[in-house]
Amino acid sequence: MSKVIMIQGTMSNAGKSLLAAGLCRIFKQDGYRVAPFKSQNMALNSFITKDGFEMGRAQVVQARAAGIEPSVYMNPILLKPVSDMGSQVIVNGKPVSNMPARKYFAYKKQLIPDIIHAFKKLEEQADIIVIEGAGSPAEINLKADDIVNMGLAKLVGAPVLLAGDIDRGGVFAQLLGTLMLLEPDEKELVKGLIINKFRGDKTILDPGIVMLEERGNVPVAGVIPYMKVAIEEEDSLSEKLEQSQKGLIDLAVIRLPRMSNYTDFDVFEQLSGVSVRYVHNVRELETPDCIFLPGSKNTIGDLLWMRQSGIEAAVKKLSKTTPVIGICGGFQMLGESIADPFGIEQGMDAPGMGLLPIQTTLTKEKTRLQVTGTIDHLSGVWSCLNGSPYEGYEIHMGKSTAVNAASSKEKKVGQSPKQPSSDLPTVVCSENGMVCGSYVHGLFDEGDLAWKLVKMLADKKNVTLEALQSGFDYKKFQESQYDLLADTIRQHMDMDFVYSILREAKI
Repeated sequence: MSKVIMIQGTMSNAGKSLLAAGLCRIFKQDGYRVAPFKSQNMALNSFITKDGFEMGRAQVVQARAAGIEPSVYMNPILLKPVSDMGSQVIVNGKPVSNMPARKYFAYKKQLIPDIIHAFKKLEEQADIIVIEGAGSPAEINLKADDIVNMGLAKLVGAPVLLAGDIDRGGVFAQLLGTLMLLEPDEKELVKGLIINKFRGDKTILDPGIVMLEERGNVPVAGVIPYMKVAIEEEDSLSEKLEQSQKGLIDLAVIRLPRMSNYTDFDVFEQLSGVSVRYVHNVRELETPDCIFLPGSKNTIGDLLWMRQSGIEAAVKKLSKTTPVIGICGGFQMLGESIADPFGIEQGMDAPGMGLLPIQTTLTKEKTRLQVTGTIDHLSGVWSCLNGSPYEGYEIHMGKSTAVNAASSKEKKVGQSPKQPSSDLPTVVCSENGMVCGSYVHGLFDEGDLAWKLVKMLADKKNVTLEALQSGFDYKKFQESQYDLLADTIRQHMDMDFVYSILREAKI
């Protein structure tokens, strides 16, 4: 039977996901079979497994750190917010329905058998399961029928390491306050505390650690420094969204209100001289070298927001001379129209931006599949991508078709052995060769696709980027970052203490 350990946090964005990924990597390096687990995740960044199921990307990162294939058993419940009051509920990788928060709160206890089933499936293949909690275990309004923090820890007998974020201030109050609000049987599960994201001289912190251990009666297992690792984050509070500095090549991503899968653009951040800015008004947009329209959990709603904010008009004007790329929902927005006959989103039809010759109808069934192939037959500035292999995944509500017969006869390229989601090419280009779009998430992660795009932009701008090499391998780079994460945690966490917790855990 697997040993388990759980990372909980005093708040959202305390660093639970990275700490869990780091432990997954450490245990893998030490020769154990490891699997991550998060019973319930709320995120707009999601992933499609090889068997076509949807899960949160945080557990995908942790699975890759553990050196194993992502599985929906690692994240049996995924909530994708569709409004301020409700979410699409995805159970075992398939959407169940959209639910307002109160309805889901009453419904979630029915999902405990699904959680137990998923956990037991992981036990069949792992020596150690690293569990990630969500938010804070001390949220009084959410403690009833808890299935993701202390409720889950009690269910599977998991010892808990509680992490607090010192970078945001008040870490001693965070940790002690959380301990004080836990029930006695819950506090008993907390075996160690972690002070996360520390900057500076640790010796200055030592008196506070002594006080923390005395008052909390729980040892501090580690003081983890603020880590500059290039590992994708899922939290909307991510610092990358506040990036405003421009590089020689300036990429602008439209920061939609319900933006999803913005990790599609992480690869560009690793290229020297390239900046990725997330912009949410016309003033911030300015005149970038390329514009990305990302995925959206409410495509029509976000398109209307672009229209009302003036961003749509600005993008359309810039598209005459500036390359524009739409991915998934952004791809749909660039078309001629979006119809919603089944009330999937707004219950209304909307004209698109008119920059690509496609029309989209939102459908009841969600497309979920991995795709591989080769890009071909692109024109204009995008011709630099021709001949490039790619792999990624599609995840969307809706089907897009060409607006006219001429477009529909265009040669299909890059198709997966699985049935593609439309009769369109993998990447669709505009007539003027400046705008393109695709349903494929992770399109630029493979090979040197990202480099080819940036090289085209540099040539177009007549600038030279230092250390820009076509041999950059993003996936190999990610592996090095998992090792860096593990090395840092090993150095600053008492791993002997962590292993002792695992040995003593009651399953």
